Amino acid sequence: MPARIQPVILCGGSGTRLWPTSRTSLPKQFVPLLGPHSTFQQTLLRLQSPLFARPIIVANRDHRHLVEKQAAAIDAPISLLLEPERRDSGPAILAACTLVAQDEPEAVVLVLPSDHIVTEPRAFRRAVASALPAARAGRLVTFGIEADHASTEYGWIRPGERVEARCHAVCKFAEKPDAVRAASYLSNRWMWNSGNFLMRADTLCSEYAAFDPDTAAAVSAAVEAAAGEGGATALDPDSFGQARKTSLDFAVMEKTNRAAVARMRCGWSDVGNWNALWEISEHDALGNVSRGAAELFESEGCFVSSDGLVTSLVGVKDLVVVAEKDAILVADRSRCGDVRKMVEILRSKGHSQAEWHASSHRPWGSYRVLEASDGFQVKRITVAPGGRLSLQKHRHRAEHWVVVRGCARVTVDDTVADYRESEHIFIPLGSIHRLENPGNDNVELIEVQLGSYLGEDDIVRLEDAYHRA
Repeated sequence: MPARIQPVILCGGSGTRLWPTSRTSLPKQFVPLLGPHSTFQQTLLRLQSPLFARPIIVANRDHRHLVEKQAAAIDAPISLLLEPERRDSGPAILAACTLVAQDEPEAVVLVLPSDHIVTEPRAFRRAVASALPAARAGRLVTFGIEADHASTEYGWIRPGERVEARCHAVCKFAEKPDAVRAASYLSNRWMWNSGNFLMRADTLCSEYAAFDPDTAAAVSAAVEAAAGEGGATALDPDSFGQARKTSLDFAVMEKTNRAAVARMRCGWSDVGNWNALWEISEHDALGNVSRGAAELFESEGCFVSSDGLVTSLVGVKDLVVVAEKDAILVADRSRCGDVRKMVEILRSKGHSQAEWHASSHRPWGSYRVLEASDGFQVKRITVAPGGRLSLQKHRHRAEHWVVVRGCARVTVDDTVADYRESEHIFIPLGSIHRLENPGNDNVELIEVQLGSYLGEDDIVRLEDAYHRA
């Protein structure tokens, strides 16, 4: 029997209730919400113990570069499993367990979301170790958080009779309740459902197949036909796309008679919205939390965060104010759960800010939108040493590039040339082009786009070093 637990970290969430800081281009798991590290990095650091093997990270291809860069920044070795599309937590967990079971069917797998905060990692590890006997005995263990208030933001678990070790059978799962039911759950010592799991790989695979054989077959085929992709394992898109989109709770945990719950006290939060982040942050004497260029005067119970803009609050109470360079949120703290609805409205009206930050990270570097209007857009592009954009063309726009720092190697159709500070390159509409940085310092340039459509999806990739073509 394997001595170490196999962690699986899920990185597929988008975190829309923490908009505008969390967006599709940079979801909350890759943002430092509490302390210097992102919640993904905090999750990796929590696993630095002889108890755990090298973690498997389940992520989509768009975020691969973020996963790899953030893991490398804290010297955390990882294995990467790429989803071709999001199918919720059920198929993602099943794919990871199927992959693990190929080599070690009885391996114990610890499934962790990448966007949770745990302020007491030692207590977390102790809880995992205490649940090991139940998992090895064939239980599907979920971790219940000791509830300290009647939350309407979490699912709840009713524990039953004692089973292996310190675990209890699960009597019932409940979705997010209203205030009356939440108070009843609290008084009856129900627990919050953390969404963390511990189970044997073969047990999860067999239970999933019993309740959803079609999805189990689709995921098995996706793993069987998976391809190596630059050190990662990429699931077969056609097979994985046939998997039913659902959570593990709905797919298995609410149906199986193997479900068990282990009580956990570890300073846990899923950081589901801005109010949750306010609750776990340090407050000033008036209950305020402020970050960045923020000033408060005669204000109470507020959360304010600014990414550069001087943001001032005067004489207000219980507000959330988040100022990014291209979007601002003002909300009552009690209504933070509705931020997701606002994001849906922004999407329906075609606001790119619903999905994309003004600054976007790419495998080769980053870019920031400086100005945008009908028919034109201006970006500042930074290419890291050795970085190279895909060989590409556009259907709807031409581009002008001016190098402001470094030496840029530019391909335009059949011509390849180096350009330095103050030199200009014109990319006609439809021309095949590429930008590279052959030097040891960053290359920076200003890009002016002109055309009838300037969206990020107007890129036809012909060749790409980062497997995006």
